[in-house]
Amino acid sequence: MTPATSALLGFAAWTLATLVFTIGAHRWSRILAGTARIHAFPPDASDGPDWYRRATRAHMNCVENLPVFAAIVAAIATTGATGRVFDVLPPVVLGARVCQTVTHVGFPVTAGSVSVRFSFFCIQLVAMLGLMAALVWP
Repeated sequence: MTPATSALLGFAAWTLATLVFTIGAHRWSRILAGTARIHAFPPDASDGPDWYRRATRAHMNCVENLPVFAAIVAAIATTGATGRVFDVLPPVVLGARVCQTVTHVGFPVTAGSVSVRFSFFCIQLVAMLGLMAALVWP
């Protein structure tokens, strides 16, 4: 497995882990405790605690960016592109995604936490653009 496909698999696993261990844990604990019914959760998480609303948005951030990263990795795989940039940048994307999610869920919204979160997003963006540039201009 190449670093790019490993990072893509890691990104997918992280997206699922974010769902299961934040949103899922919150909802199922309430359902199983009898304090909420299975249909009582609005999709925007407007009725939950602050961390739960942030976790819902962080999960959606993962879902929104996973197809973009998957398209880039598919292009790498189908073209057979190799080289240091294709070995280094995909794990950078995954690492920055994990850091962005942890910051999003773990810290209340402040100017500082949003700045850190946005910095991790920018790292992902630059890495993905770098991969695309390396594909187009080898």
